[in-house]
Order: sequence, then structure tokens, then C-alpha cells
Amino acid sequence: MATIILTGGGTAGHCTPHLAVLPYIKNDFDKIYYIGSENGIERNIIEKNGIPYFSVPCAKFNRKFTTKNLKIPFTLLSGINSAGKILDKLKPDVIFSKGGYVSVPTVIAAKKRNIPVIAHESDYTVGLANKITAKYCKKVLTSFSETAKTLKNGEYVGAPIRNNLSKNNKNKNLALYGFKNNKPVILVTGGSQGATAINKVLRESLDDLLPKFNVIHICGKGNIVKEITKTGYYQTEYLDNIETAFSVASVCITRAGSNALFELLSLKIPCVVIPLPKGISRGDQVLNAEYFQKLGLITVLPQNVLTKESLYLTITSCYANRFNIEKNFEKHPICDKSRQISRILADYIRH
Repeated sequence: MATIILTGGGTAGHCTPHLAVLPYIKNDFDKIYYIGSENGIERNIIEKNGIPYFSVPCAKFNRKFTTKNLKIPFTLLSGINSAGKILDKLKPDVIFSKGGYVSVPTVIAAKKRNIPVIAHESDYTVGLANKITAKYCKKVLTSFSETAKTLKNGEYVGAPIRNNLSKNNKNKNLALYGFKNNKPVILVTGGSQGATAINKVLRESLDDLLPKFNVIHICGKGNIVKEITKTGYYQTEYLDNIETAFSVASVCITRAGSNALFELLSLKIPCVVIPLPKGISRGDQVLNAEYFQKLGLITVLPQNVLTKESLYLTITSCYANRFNIEKNFEKHPICDKSRQISRILADYIRH
């Protein structure tokens, strides 16, 4: 009986790639479990997919000094001990980590028990959690070839992309959002936690955009503005079935999280990308965006020049240029690598 444990979280981007690999690992593993945080977004995503879920204490490192950082060593030790007890009980053949601070206790506990760990790094540069845990892993798989070169045990494989994403059922899915015309649809998302800067400017731009477009706005938890009830504007905190929004989108406004970009670009959706600025993050989104911009697959709008006027002009320009962008997709296709990742994980099944 082969057993695998999945781990990772803190944001949806550290969790949803597991769902891409899941259909393939089900062919090789009899038992699949998940270790995450108690109240993180990964719990909701995973439990809805019927995977048994275990939680351990974990703490996020804040880049700006805060007294909460002083508690991290104690929380981490508690998390390692809790993860160890779970591993002793479940006895996995292998662990697949998608990074994020949630993964750290489980990866360290696995190393102490000689349980092989395969990690995957989605961004162009290695995130803090994967930097910490890379030495405990057999391999760190990467979405970008350049990233693998920065790691002693790096191996380029590509990105896992969910296989339920498609551009089918467009007319049926338009009805889900109450759109009753043939205007092109702008999908706006700032990631699972929302994006205050994008939300603000987008809402300021609605009167200019709605005569030409319908808008689906995924604004993040607690960011709904109930007073805005304009025709052609649909707002929601989070979409479990985001594939329905992808299927109707003519253009997307998004951050530059790697997983979201790979999924959007695999569907050849023209994107206006507003990377999370360096300083607020480690700068990974800026580098992700630069990579895809050089291929001519996205249009980048830096946050420091984000205004009502610049957003409107960039969206309309990107949409007008969609046919040229489509030609670049033919030159640089974005393909799902979930099957290859699953085969690597299956190599560690004990016989």
C-alpha cells in the first residue's frame, strides 16, 4: 500500500498545484493525506477535494520586524513534533511539498525519519520556505529552467496545471455571472488574499470599463463593497470554481504569482500583470512578470504607475493586441507537467 503526504500552504498558490497533480498520483498511491495549518486557506481547498487533512502549528516569517517573529522558533519546534507524530502514524513513502511556511515543519520532521521529500518551486526565484527546506529534500523541482540552476538538487520539470481548466461552456458560464450580453469579459484577481491597490483602482475605473466590458472581480476576503451594484460588474471574495471565470475571460488583470500565470497562459488568455512590488514581497513577482513579458505573453503594468487612466489604457491596449499575443502563445506554448511530477514521486515508492 503506497502512501503519499502532500504539504504546503499559506496562500492558494502553495496549495492548488497539488490539485493538478492529484489525478495522476491517485494512479500510483493508495493513500493520500495532507498536512497544513489549522486555519489556512489550504484546509478549505483540500477538504473540499476529499483528502484527509492534518494540521500542525506553523508560523509565518514577517519581512518587517515584529515581535511575532520571536515566537517562530518555538512554534516551529512544536510543529516539527506534531508533524513527526503524524508521519509515525501514517508512514508515507514520500512527501510532496509545494512550499510556503506551512510546509517547513513537515519537511524537517520527514528528514529526521529518512522519509524522502520532493519539493516544487513555482517562482523564478526560490521562496524562503524552499530555501530553508531544500537541504532536506531529495529534489527541488522547478517551473523555470533558470531556477533549477540555483539549487544543488534542483531539477527543471515545469509547472503543474489543473486539467479541468478549459475555454469550453462559455455561454453557459456567462449566465453564472448574470451577464446577458456579448461584451468581452475582464477577469480581475489579486490572488487568494486579494490586492487592495488593484481593487481600489479597478472600482474607480468601472464607469469607463463597463460600457465596453463585463467585469468579474475576485477581490479577496473581506473586500466586497456591497454599495457597488453596477450592471455588468460581478464581485466575489473567492471563487472555488475559478475555471468557470477562466472560460469566459477575454482579458485578465492579475498579480504575477507563478501558478496563476501558468494557468492563465496555458489557456492563452491575454493578461495585464501588476506584480507585487519588491519590498512588499521578496521581488519574485517582478521577476516572474519579466520572464513572461520577454516572451511577449503578457502586458506588465507596474504598481507604482497604477492609476485609473493607466489601467484603462493598458486593458484596452492589451485586448486590442490579443491576436498578436495569440501568435506568441503558438511560439511559446505553456503545457501541464503534472504527469511528469507524478512519475518522479512514484519513483520513491518502497517495494
